[in-house]
Amino acid sequence: MSELRKDPFTTRWSIIATERQKRPHDFRRAPHTRSGGNCPFCWGNEHLTPPEVLAYRESRAGRNTPGWSVRVFPNKFPALDPGLPRAEKTDGPLVSMAGSGYHEVLVETPEHHASIPTYSTEQLSLALQAMGERLQALKQTGSIAYVQVFKNEGAVAGASLEHPHFQIVGLPLVPAAIAEELEVARAYHQSTGGCLHCAVLEHERLRRARVVEESPGFVCHCPFASRFPYEMSIHPQRHSPDFLDTDRDELEELAGALIRAVGRLEGAFPEPDYNMVLHTAPFGEAHPYYHWHLEILPRLTVTAGFEWGTGLFINPTAPETASEELRAVTGPWAAVPGPDTPGSTRAIPEGRRNHSS
Repeated sequence: MSELRKDPFTTRWSIIATERQKRPHDFRRAPHTRSGGNCPFCWGNEHLTPPEVLAYRESRAGRNTPGWSVRVFPNKFPALDPGLPRAEKTDGPLVSMAGSGYHEVLVETPEHHASIPTYSTEQLSLALQAMGERLQALKQTGSIAYVQVFKNEGAVAGASLEHPHFQIVGLPLVPAAIAEELEVARAYHQSTGGCLHCAVLEHERLRRARVVEESPGFVCHCPFASRFPYEMSIHPQRHSPDFLDTDRDELEELAGALIRAVGRLEGAFPEPDYNMVLHTAPFGEAHPYYHWHLEILPRLTVTAGFEWGTGLFINPTAPETASEELRAVTGPWAAVPGPDTPGSTRAIPEGRRNHSS
């Protein structure tokens, strides 16, 4: 029987259409083809991208040269330009402003054919650390209100280049989707004194019906009102509004959680297309009632007219079923750290850090 479910973090509803239930094999697509060739994100092709703004290297090699493990540079075809003014313009009821902002690419590995489950924890930890460094740098410009970090994996998810990478977009405004999350969280905090995200996490941890895995620092679960089949969300167990407050040990644990989450997804659907998005507190005023998190959004179904017309999503796989099936997927990445597992993340020696800005 179908069920309408309200997302606790927004005003959005989803339809869990259980009579249209699908199993993992019903979603299988043809594997990606990774050709390589003259890829601008591979070693030796650094001249094909704009100059890097951050890179981690094993040695003190020069900037914009091979040998890096993580590299960040401006997008060659940016959606926003930091050189444009921020002033709004009005034309009757119409409001606009120049496309001021930042658009960067974070290449998290030099390996063209890699995917997140093949990374070492240290490699992905470095990418997450670079992400934090760039968010901090954009915050310090004073012109950015919010930074959206995202990954498009596969053509269906919007990837135009197959080499694994994240994108970082610094906006002069807070997007409506984030503003809505903030308002719902603020209202809950005003009425209860607590964090809505923490309350939902505690509920999920007690019920266990939608939890994919739980480590000492993070909970991965299929959201109650999932929009997409096998959608996952990763929340820190520690209440934290801002991704920038995450320390090195937590980044290492988050890297492991991401490797396992995407590993489970790839185990169920070979080379699936998906989007990954970071939701964190905006810059400026404090938002103590918010709770940062990562969303993994598989693109296994087509978003069609009903979804665009109503804002409601039809999900043919109940999150309870999805979490059960994802928990059953195993692989070489599957070990979850216990509460006494010591962190092993080490700071990047200065010889591995190259800044261009």
